[in-house]
Amino acid sequence: MRKKSSKRWLQEHFKDPYVKMAFVSGYRSRAAYKLIELQEKDHLFKPGMVIVELGAAPGGWTQVLHQLIQPGGKVIALDILPMTPISGVDFIQGDFTQEQTLQVLTSKLQAGSKLPINWVVSDMAPNLSGNASIDIPRSMYLAELALGFALANLMPEGCFLIKVFQGEGFDSFLTSIKKAFEKVMIRKPRASKAKSRELYIVAKGKRPI
Repeated sequence: MRKKSSKRWLQEHFKDPYVKMAFVSGYRSRAAYKLIELQEKDHLFKPGMVIVELGAAPGGWTQVLHQLIQPGGKVIALDILPMTPISGVDFIQGDFTQEQTLQVLTSKLQAGSKLPINWVVSDMAPNLSGNASIDIPRSMYLAELALGFALANLMPEGCFLIKVFQGEGFDSFLTSIKKAFEKVMIRKPRASKAKSRELYIVAKGKRPI
């Protein structure tokens, strides 16, 4: 049964137009097109910005972000998985839920002088089991951690972009973001699979704490 489902997934994957476009364009994942669409719609990123990216591997978003913020911008990317280096990007391999990883990230941000962080972006997701009652709480836990990091480290008027999954905890999480930011939007990019529960929250203008 597993072999059949795996074969079906591979067939669907390679028929996916965004997978084909990513291959042709040199992007590491189809997720690059979700970010490109968000950028075209909401004009999020500009040259010179400093961005912390959580859940970066394999690097599709990282490639797009690095392109959009040049010249003069900086991406600091983090993931529990290894990622092939991208020139000009600082990458940290570590578990975002562990204090040791956060200390490495903080020291990177404070090297020389504290970098003013314009954006925290998160495409993090847990290893999905297919059971929503397990996957959604795990996802919301990561989302809460990402929001806490963003509120602690973003510059005044800084912004936050995060992938979340609809389900238990979503409404209260959205309420927390609305309290912390001036403008909040929910997006479902065309490149996001229709059957997926994933949504993207775009939050601009961090309020004073």
